[in-house]
Amino acid sequence: MPLHAPLRPFHQTARAGLIAAAAVLASACTPLGVFNTFVPHDPALRSATGQAYGTAARQTLDVYAPRRIEAPRPIAVFFYGGSWETGRRQDYEWTARALAAKGFVVVLPDYRLYPAVRFPAFLEDGALAVRWAVDHGPAYGGDPGRIVLLGHSAGAYNAVMLALDERYLKAAGVDPRTVKAVAGLAGPYDFLPLKGAGATNVFGQQTNLATTQPATYARPDAPPMFLATGEADAEVPPRDTAYLATALRRAGASVEERHYPGLDHNGVMKAIARPFRSLAPLLDEMSAFLHEKAG
Repeated sequence: MPLHAPLRPFHQTARAGLIAAAAVLASACTPLGVFNTFVPHDPALRSATGQAYGTAARQTLDVYAPRRIEAPRPIAVFFYGGSWETGRRQDYEWTARALAAKGFVVVLPDYRLYPAVRFPAFLEDGALAVRWAVDHGPAYGGDPGRIVLLGHSAGAYNAVMLALDERYLKAAGVDPRTVKAVAGLAGPYDFLPLKGAGATNVFGQQTNLATTQPATYARPDAPPMFLATGEADAEVPPRDTAYLATALRRAGASVEERHYPGLDHNGVMKAIARPFRSLAPLLDEMSAFLHEKAG
């Protein structure tokens, strides 16, 4: 390209980026994090970067906050997916900013992955990240008494398990009652018997596999849950969401279940991004639910 080649008009550049982003998300095997490069971000503040919540290299987190905070906001801890084998927090800035623009102080942690660790180490990391949010959230405008947990795919599993199996939060010194609500997006909640090398590697060392399944811990006093999936999800079948929602209802817990037509596994996350929110009202419905339950 010549040194002084004319720049493309902004709308053409943006359109090209969105086309590339859509192509990225069209493949379920492509990390959602690549999407971060292309989509426009919501207005929010990145208030802290690389904060340590433990001693391991992957026990670090970032914090995003609304641009204006007149009163303490609920703290949302978001766990990304990646089959407990891949992922990094920097690639989900767009998600954190979307949640911050909806009025949450957002904690976005990394956590240890296979093969370095197996179940339940990533849950222990998640509990430590929540402990950090309780201890340090007020410095960024958050209310430590109003925690909400969110996640996509394997991250949805993490969020739901932390809320339902209280042992992890208690071991980290967190009162489970501070978790006011949970949002799980396209999560694997019913995957016994184990199939494939991935799940077997991560969970196969457990002698009682039922203890790895969220529905095992369904109880009437569970935090209210927003469970969403795409009807076209071929990676984590929508029946996983239906199964957990049914187990929670039978236990007497509060649950809101959403099945969005036309969305696949990554599509539920795509619908959170600014250019693609017309695909489904997921962000608005999820945020309204979490705010209502957080109080």
